[in-house]
Amino acid sequence: MKSLLKRVTGVLLIFTVLICSTNFSKAANSNDYTAEQNQKNANNAKIKEIEEREKEVEKIKDETLKEVEKLNIEISQYESQIEELDEKIDDAQAKIDEAQAQLEKAQDDYKKQKNMLEARLVAIYEAGETSYLDFLLSSENLTDLISNYYLVTEIASYDSELLQSIKEEEEKIANAKETLEVSKKTLDTEKANKQSASMKLQSSKNSKNNYVSQLNQEEKDLQAKVEELKKDNENLDAEIRKKQAAIQEALRKQSSSSSSSSSSSSSGTVYSGDPSDCGFIKPVNSYVTTGMYYSSGGYHGAVDFGAYGVNGQPVVAVADGVVVTTHAWTTSYGNHVIIAHPNGLYTLYAHGQAGSICVSEGQTVKQGQQLMRVGSTGNSTGPHLHFEVRTSPGTYSCRVNPLNYLP
Repeated sequence: MKSLLKRVTGVLLIFTVLICSTNFSKAANSNDYTAEQNQKNANNAKIKEIEEREKEVEKIKDETLKEVEKLNIEISQYESQIEELDEKIDDAQAKIDEAQAQLEKAQDDYKKQKNMLEARLVAIYEAGETSYLDFLLSSENLTDLISNYYLVTEIASYDSELLQSIKEEEEKIANAKETLEVSKKTLDTEKANKQSASMKLQSSKNSKNNYVSQLNQEEKDLQAKVEELKKDNENLDAEIRKKQAAIQEALRKQSSSSSSSSSSSSSGTVYSGDPSDCGFIKPVNSYVTTGMYYSSGGYHGAVDFGAYGVNGQPVVAVADGVVVTTHAWTTSYGNHVIIAHPNGLYTLYAHGQAGSICVSEGQTVKQGQQLMRVGSTGNSTGPHLHFEVRTSPGTYSCRVNPLNYLP
């Protein structure tokens, strides 16, 4: 009996231990699961917080870049304004120099004539009481009388002309002084306008620098490319302005001999699509992938032809014209060509393949003539043709929407 009781007690003890052990294990597992879940929730909350912060930073970044772009436009406008004022100042200075020269000449002539008159008066004074009548009556004969009368008449006429010349020179001096004063006032006004524009320009540049300092390295690199493009365009603008006379003369010659253009100009025709109302064809047998504005909202100022398979395609002149310049740059536009057209428009073709430019500066080209091949030189992320249309005089600030001129 005692032996059976011991056995039952032992079984009960083992059963109790097993139950406790199982419950403890379940409790431990439950605690582990809860801690794990809490950690996951905390991680998810942190991820969400980071994502929200990233969105906030992205929004600030976009706004900052927009402000930088806006200030870039302002800076370009102020620089154009200063450039125009410089031309006005040069013009005013030229008028001042001309008026000063006229004034000095008039004063010199006046001085000479005044000295001559004074000498004449001195001579009359030194002659004493001798009059023109005495001079005539002293004639010994008729011939002498006629001769003396002629001399008296000439002297009187000369004195009258001398007095009139002196009066005219006095008027010239007065007019020259008046013109000089007006030109000086104009110069002072234009200099004040330039000073004001320069101050606004500096203010915009300072604001822009403040915004740029907020950008990360990637955006600073992008901004550096913008500055690089701006500098390249300033150089291009100066080059185009310098060549204006030669460009217009070349266009005049091309227009006058359009029926007998050189074989070298026409033999390169490789593509001729349907022209638009203004007579332009497409610069490449592809379609536009980027318009005047990027998807981010930034101003592009051109259109891109970047469809699949465009790499290596011939780039052609959209109309007859004269090659203004060609360059093979490693920056901004890369390999590019600028053409002036008889209708006053200019076209720019950029990012061509290295070594593919097949026209030269000053060359006349025909519509559809090959200029180069589509590539990805300069600041380019992939093969495409960057195409611009500009109004006269063909500078960067004269860019207009190419879609208004293309078929």
